Amino acid sequence: MSELSINTTQNVKINFIAASVGERLGAYFIDLAIKLSYIFVISMLFFYVLHLDKLLDNVDSWSRISILLIIYFPVIIYSITLESVFEGQSFGKKLLKIKVVKLDGYQASFGDYLIRWFFRIIDFSSLYGLVGLITVITSKKGQRLGDMAAGTAVITLKNKINISHTILEEIGTAYVPTYPLVIKLSDNDMRIIKETFKKADAKNDHEIIYKLVAKIESVTGIKNQSGNNSDFIRVILKDYNYYTQNM
Repeated sequence: MSELSINTTQNVKINFIAASVGERLGAYFIDLAIKLSYIFVISMLFFYVLHLDKLLDNVDSWSRISILLIIYFPVIIYSITLESVFEGQSFGKKLLKIKVVKLDGYQASFGDYLIRWFFRIIDFSSLYGLVGLITVITSKKGQRLGDMAAGTAVITLKNKINISHTILEEIGTAYVPTYPLVIKLSDNDMRIIKETFKKADAKNDHEIIYKLVAKIESVTGIKNQSGNNSDFIRVILKDYNYYTQNM
């Protein structure tokens, strides 16, 4: 396993462990089994129960292709849909406790997942998947071509200090939150925010704190109501803990 040292845009270093080839292959085959199971069940339903094959015999080739694409479309979009919904994890990745992250430390966006999904054609379809396997093995950061193009990597979450352990803030039982939109942020976002703020606050670096506040506002739509940037970030951290602990 190789260690990934990610420097965030706020110049905060975060260390992760890249997922091993075995973990990535395990997740891939779990997902493949799920997709094959879907194909089997849907094929049995449509062709042996509903006799869709008779309908396909009576339509032109383009219509036949369109119908088959609609039926099997969930298999095509399986990875990009789940990774977008579960923040970098498919069912296979969840079971193996690995996930996709951006190399800048932030949560990957739909566009990043789309790039990774598009490059599956090269990584997994070329030479029976050897292209993807070779690039993961030879890359210093354990990246396949899709990861390189999207600026992402796959990390392991096993035997590591949970990210939530580093973002806990002391809040009393009578605490009243101010910014409900803070739940738009992820645990990883909050870790970066907290570490960046602590570093900037210790150095009295108001410029970094200002940029951090601006980033939070742009991502969440929250507007600073306190008038003080440092107080705003402290409230954001407490609000996030309040909402995530009470979900």
